[in-house]
Amino acid sequence: MKETWRWFGPGDPVPLDHVKQAGATGIVTALHHFYRGQAWPLDEVLKRRDEILAAGFVWSVVESIPIHNSIKLRSGPYAHFIDAWKDSLVAVAKAGVEVICYNFMPVVDWTRTDLKWRLPTTGYALRFDRVDFAAYDLFILERKGAEADYSEDQTRAARARFDSMPEARQNELEQTIIAGLPGAEASYNRETFRNLIAEYQGITAAELRANLAAFLREVVPVAQENGVRLAVHPDDPPWPLFGLPRVVSTAEDMRAILSCCDTLANGLTFCVGSFGARADNDLLAMAREFGARIHFVHLRQVTREADGSFHEAEHLAGSSDMVGVIRAMMEQEAQRRRVARTDSEIPMRPDHGQLLADDIGKKVNPGYSLVGRLKGLAELRGVMHGLKYADPELAG
Repeated sequence: MKETWRWFGPGDPVPLDHVKQAGATGIVTALHHFYRGQAWPLDEVLKRRDEILAAGFVWSVVESIPIHNSIKLRSGPYAHFIDAWKDSLVAVAKAGVEVICYNFMPVVDWTRTDLKWRLPTTGYALRFDRVDFAAYDLFILERKGAEADYSEDQTRAARARFDSMPEARQNELEQTIIAGLPGAEASYNRETFRNLIAEYQGITAAELRANLAAFLREVVPVAQENGVRLAVHPDDPPWPLFGLPRVVSTAEDMRAILSCCDTLANGLTFCVGSFGARADNDLLAMAREFGARIHFVHLRQVTREADGSFHEAEHLAGSSDMVGVIRAMMEQEAQRRRVARTDSEIPMRPDHGQLLADDIGKKVNPGYSLVGRLKGLAELRGVMHGLKYADPELAG
């Protein structure tokens, strides 16, 4: 597998020189200053590519080209924004990048309730707390109709949590949820957030799934013509939030997405942490079933809790069989080599490292500090080398 690294551009607190020290050879990035659905100018794409090449890397994956909410709703000027997305895709292809990771999560992107949850190791992790989230939705945001989405026990627990929550924590929780995490498409204040949720009022999972399929039927042929492979990222977390459906959460969801455009240009980002947050997702079975269409892998681990909460675990700990997933991906690479696929090397990246050592107290992008990801990449690299040693066929 090709070792890559998420980099947020020249303003990233982790410079490319440090990425090189971590041993990654590929960069995963985007034009984060173009986030409102506008087309990426070719000169800006080439400028970013040349920065990466000059530092001794290749630009392996675009993560992500934002998908405007009008596309997800299939309303208003959605056709204009689909055309802009196609233009960005073509610009990326001209820069030589062959994989585009994207997501179709409505309103909020990846979501957490705590960006600095203290671990027994004295490091810190990202965390999604179900009770905190319900407390925000019910008693801070006061979303209309929210009470229908929670059981009596959940509402009672959320009320108790809210009643004991200092105002400073309420503000911190709101900023964490709606202000936008690294790579997110937008940030909101409470009013704009409520208004955007209201735009989705009444949209069903079937309708959102149909809108995704309609989008893919328009953009996948363009990707195919330009030698680009699209790789949808699963929902994070993989269940509805704020009463809004999410349709990239399960194996059934993936079958629907991949079958709507049955071509290698329409594929999947296999995120161990996102799919693994649901206990009913069989990750090894999914990795094998969808292996031929997996174009990018996020090797991220979570520890699930009984109430559905989770936190970001060490890469080889947690609730999912990370070693098994890596082996399945390496077996897929071997299969691709046997049939002479040109994309036999699958890019991976260590995702969401814990906040450790002298990164604590520094300015970092939450989940994307240096030391935690460096540690994770070293552990994952060790697994890959061990598997190659045990089975030379996996070595390529």
